[in-house]
Amino acid sequence: MARSADVNTESPKAIRLLGEDLVLWRDANNVVHAWKDYCGHRGARLSLGCVKQGHIECPYHGWRYNADGECTFVPAHPDKATPSARRLVFRHHAQEKYGFIWACLDEPSRPLPPFPEWEKTAFRKEFAGPYHYKANALRALENFIDASHFPFVHANLNGLPDAPEPIKKYDVTRDDSGVHSSEISVFQPYGDHRGIPVTARYLYSVFNPTTAYFEKKTGDVERFCTFFNATPVDEDECVIWLIVAINFGHELTREQILDRQNKVFEQDRHIVESQRPARLPLDQRQEMHVGSDRMGLEYRRWLRALGENNRSDTWQVTLAAEGNANDR
Repeated sequence: MARSADVNTESPKAIRLLGEDLVLWRDANNVVHAWKDYCGHRGARLSLGCVKQGHIECPYHGWRYNADGECTFVPAHPDKATPSARRLVFRHHAQEKYGFIWACLDEPSRPLPPFPEWEKTAFRKEFAGPYHYKANALRALENFIDASHFPFVHANLNGLPDAPEPIKKYDVTRDDSGVHSSEISVFQPYGDHRGIPVTARYLYSVFNPTTAYFEKKTGDVERFCTFFNATPVDEDECVIWLIVAINFGHELTREQILDRQNKVFEQDRHIVESQRPARLPLDQRQEMHVGSDRMGLEYRRWLRALGENNRSDTWQVTLAAEGNANDR
């Protein structure tokens, strides 16, 4: 994956999404594009080329294509009309929002997810990751919305292994934006980046199959919010991208914030990579469930209702970027 500095107006960037090799590149107007990493002339990877005069150039024979997928220049025959290329240039959907590049292989069936704190100046935002998991993206997301693993996977950080709390009954609702939990309250000995004990009250939401969010209340006004996306690179590989938003701890350094995030997601990685089967089971009879699993179970039911296990028509990939939203 790539940060925005790797996707500029001169150098294309190779990525992989749902088993497909893609190339990200920017035109002269700084608009990002996501295409199949393929030149229809002789099949070379466009990501090995460059961008010249706002057109992407193939590294093999120097053919250039504009943002509409039209071939604009063939160096070996500069005086002849360029061949029709649109049938051999595969353009996917790309959009920028929240400092990320999002791509979709097919026509998007859902909008980009909301991130309530993004425009709120009271909240400090920090990008964390990327975290590379040899695991299915849906498994990784379900782990993110599960509070009952805290005392064991995040022992003495998000919970106490020798005194795990019962998870009280909570509600889960579903609407057009996704799946949402009511408050789930847990005690945490190292509850946030300050390293202090807190009683945390989580509200979870899943907005897209691989995008989720929680609002964590640690006081009357204090909020620790996390925007999460698991990019499905392949069936058994994903990349986790995070934005942390907090409205407290102005004295905290970026290193302190990232240290906690890195520790938590490394602990999660070991467990999520161990889960079998790799693909998240959508048939509820395949695994056992209890009341504390309700958010995950409703997530699975929602995926099944979407006809989901690895969709290509929802916004699936995020690459950390900087700059304004550009809609194609």
